[in-house]
Amino acid sequence: MQSLKILLLGAAIGSASVLPASASSSAWYNSEGGKVRLVTSGKADEAGRIQGVLDIALKPGWKTYWRDPGDAGVPPQLDVSASTNIADATLSFPAPQRHDDGYGKWAGYNYPVSLPVVFKLSAAKDSAVIDADVFLGICETICIPVQTRLTVDPGSDPDNADDAALVKASFAALPAPARSDFGINVLPGDHETLVVEANFPGDPDAADFFVAGERDYMFGAPSRSEKDGKLIFTVPILDRPSATPTDGGLHYTLTSSAGAVEGLLPFP
Repeated sequence: MQSLKILLLGAAIGSASVLPASASSSAWYNSEGGKVRLVTSGKADEAGRIQGVLDIALKPGWKTYWRDPGDAGVPPQLDVSASTNIADATLSFPAPQRHDDGYGKWAGYNYPVSLPVVFKLSAAKDSAVIDADVFLGICETICIPVQTRLTVDPGSDPDNADDAALVKASFAALPAPARSDFGINVLPGDHETLVVEANFPGDPDAADFFVAGERDYMFGAPSRSEKDGKLIFTVPILDRPSATPTDGGLHYTLTSSAGAVEGLLPFP
């Protein structure tokens, strides 16, 4: 989003207000384009995992980003290294929308959104306090970075029904795992192009494909074509690592009028 300049306004960030916390959630951090908080389910499971959400309440007309923000955006980031008995935190993302600001296309949300997160305890049976440094961009005609630390004591109200319901609903809203009749097949491409064949139910005009530029990959917006009755997405590879990674893959989301699925595709 080249038109949405990132304003590193220390005064604007510093003046954002913090509203009182309730139960197993953090205080709201209030900024110009909306507010953000952390909410947890309160209890760790037997494996020492706590489910939660990064709850982003955008004001009308404001937007925020998916895991891949395009070439000039700010993806949501969560750093829990200052926490007590928290080893790491993994964010997940509901299906995004494709946006076009006239300068470029990017993936994100133009409505309030809750990003599911799983906190992994260092010691499964010990208590924990989450001190999470949050950084994300929220945008109207300009982008303003939201940067704050959110604190949650998950054990302070472990049976809070409202918090548990929000967390449960947010995880339920995530894309389903990809499957043979709703997913993608990678087709032969080249060093500068990723090509996938999409399989999905519903209206072809409503289908879209999102791939996250991670591990030093950067992708452009996909183009659509049809081959043998199949929808093909061709994605420009704008940048890539000097050596192709051999572990893991790239996150993708495929959407259609019937819903959304996600999965990993091999590094091109």
